[in-house]
Amino acid sequence: MTQKKAFIFDLDGVIVDTAKYHFLAWKKIATELGIEFTEEHNELLKGVSRVRSLDIILELGNKKVSQEDKNKWLTQKNEDYLSQLVDMDASEILPGVFKVLQFLKEKNQPIALGSASKNARPILEKTGILSYFDAVVDGNDVTNAKPDPEVFLIAAELLKVKPEDAIVFEDSVAGIQAANIAMMTSIGIGNETILHEAKYVFRDFNAINQSFLEDLIKNSNPKLGN
Repeated sequence: MTQKKAFIFDLDGVIVDTAKYHFLAWKKIATELGIEFTEEHNELLKGVSRVRSLDIILELGNKKVSQEDKNKWLTQKNEDYLSQLVDMDASEILPGVFKVLQFLKEKNQPIALGSASKNARPILEKTGILSYFDAVVDGNDVTNAKPDPEVFLIAAELLKVKPEDAIVFEDSVAGIQAANIAMMTSIGIGNETILHEAKYVFRDFNAINQSFLEDLIKNSNPKLGN
């Protein structure tokens, strides 16, 4: 009988590069508020909820606004972001992702999405990969943002797999910390210096070979270079 693990993917920066669209939408709001907002500042928003992201931007500019204004900015940000996703298709999927999803499906491994995004399902539909996911847990399903492990724990529960048998692919520090707190195997996708808390780090999914994935399925402690 094939051993079952849970493979949980973050969305932004892991499956698709929507971070650029988030950045443009947040930068527009920051400019209207008279706040400088750079790509370096945008790193602070990775893996963070929309509400907390706005709070971070306001803190950068030392601005105090009413809840009514906050709600207005949050709505505007989401509308700007969604308008940029209208033409999104499979070309937006990051290198190697499709290959890994196909391999895991062939091995009958449960796959879930665990993302702070409230637009996860539409994005998976537009890119044509929704059918690969046995469960989708997004910002509509959780109360606590990463590094709280809630999103990953719910995903593992839906896949009927114990947390210690779950593997998480993340590109943010908060996401890696959430996976580690949940006692899951954390795999960073991106910069090794930034994601040093992850158990393993790869520049992208093309750097992950099949023998590594096979070993993950068998024991969750594969050796790199197999």
